[in-house]
Amino acid sequence: MSLETEHAVQSAPNPLTRGIIGAATVLAAGNVLSRVLGLGRESVIADLFGASGYVSVFRVASTLVITLYDFLVGGMISAALVPTFSEYAERKEELWKIVSTVLTVLSLLLALAVLVLEIFAEPLFFVLGAGYDAELRATGVQMIRLILPAVFFLGVAGVLSGILYALKKFTLPSFAGAAFNLGIIVCACLLTPFFGIISAVIGVVVGAVSQVVLQWFGLKNAPLKFSLDFKHPALKQIARLYIPVLGGLSVALVGVVIDRNLASHTGAQSLAWMQAATYLVQLPLGLVTTAISFAILPTLSRAISNDEFRHTLAFGLKLVLLLIVPCVVGLFILATPVIALVFQHGAFTANDTVETSRALQLYLLGTTFAAIDQPLVFAFYARKNTLLPNLVAVAALVIYLVVALTLVPAFGFLALVLANSAQLAGHALVMLFLMQTRLGGIGDEQVGKTTLKVLGASAVMGAVMIFVPALLLANEFLSESVRVVFPVVVGASVYAVCLKLLRVREADQIVGVVRKRIRRV
Repeated sequence: MSLETEHAVQSAPNPLTRGIIGAATVLAAGNVLSRVLGLGRESVIADLFGASGYVSVFRVASTLVITLYDFLVGGMISAALVPTFSEYAERKEELWKIVSTVLTVLSLLLALAVLVLEIFAEPLFFVLGAGYDAELRATGVQMIRLILPAVFFLGVAGVLSGILYALKKFTLPSFAGAAFNLGIIVCACLLTPFFGIISAVIGVVVGAVSQVVLQWFGLKNAPLKFSLDFKHPALKQIARLYIPVLGGLSVALVGVVIDRNLASHTGAQSLAWMQAATYLVQLPLGLVTTAISFAILPTLSRAISNDEFRHTLAFGLKLVLLLIVPCVVGLFILATPVIALVFQHGAFTANDTVETSRALQLYLLGTTFAAIDQPLVFAFYARKNTLLPNLVAVAALVIYLVVALTLVPAFGFLALVLANSAQLAGHALVMLFLMQTRLGGIGDEQVGKTTLKVLGASAVMGAVMIFVPALLLANEFLSESVRVVFPVVVGASVYAVCLKLLRVREADQIVGVVRKRIRRV
């Protein structure tokens, strides 16, 4: 057999690989739209409100919503709902019984939580933003009271996502984020003349409602009903799996409170800069890591043999590295022109671009670690072990605190960014060690070999991209979009050629599956 023929055989995706790539493609497509609209959302906010103190307190309020959602439901989706629902996926009658109970119980708990938090909105904002002046604190309290109902709707939407993921119906959940961002954009554009920045708060609530409506279409024929069957064994399993996650999220919540409080003492604009940079970091993470992690989770949860489990996890890790490393390299090199293109208009100034780009580059130091961390965490969740990843989260928070408290006096808000990267790196490295010792590793799946090839190809790509912007800057008539798009196209082309020369078969498999899907369309 010739080398070309052997390579072609190795590159041909098997049904398992094809299913994972197909699911990840659907999720990535939804994430692309979500992230494009997310860029639009951030661009609209930057254009209308700049990087003012009011934007910072809006970030506090919106961060509270996301944190509460993660605390009450978000962490439950991957840790407990998808693994548990996947067990009942072939027994539809039992599945709908447990789904009805979970929806009923969580809806009641979410409504109660929102009511209690509305009462304590003022002390809640003080904990998160004690460093802001009286006017900003008053606005922040108003924002929290208006935005809290979004927690209820996001929670319900999260349960619906868990059901659809378990059934391997990825399309509607993948577009839920797009619906959320669209709600914020529409409300901000239409209502700002009447309500100012409060229009963005209204948009968060509208976006959360739209997530529920969108995903409900995927379950409109399901026999769901009001149910409080607390004796069902699946409900006990969900509770057992989620208790360690709840502990980990409690630690994460403490970390968010500390981070926001420290940020409020480093200047009124600090959090606005940090959030703008965070959004750009989350762009590749959402497109790559989240898509691949949720694509492999149902398969990991249903895997019967250790070989199938190891192969699925290894393939997911290789896909993540293949796609995330060049994104990190490219974004690091193009940090300033990308931020200028996306944010520098309206009230967002050139100084805002400089500060945000500094934050972005420091965040990128931990991005690759964050990318490989999520599939590793999901692997433990699929094996019904939710305790270890959340114990690791405690250790990672200690790393954050040591770095942040040591460096804040000298480096201000950038110390918080660097501390976040150190936290992500520490968590990922420990999870890698635990994957080897507790899950038996991933065997001879050539993850290390693929990683070296990806790093080499990314290094060549980065070297080329360093010189392209310098050449373009010599021409002052080129638009900002050309200064970003042209280096990206050149870099992506160089990376693709390098992967081909290095015979990275996972790249060929991705291309093959995507081509088949395009032909079907």
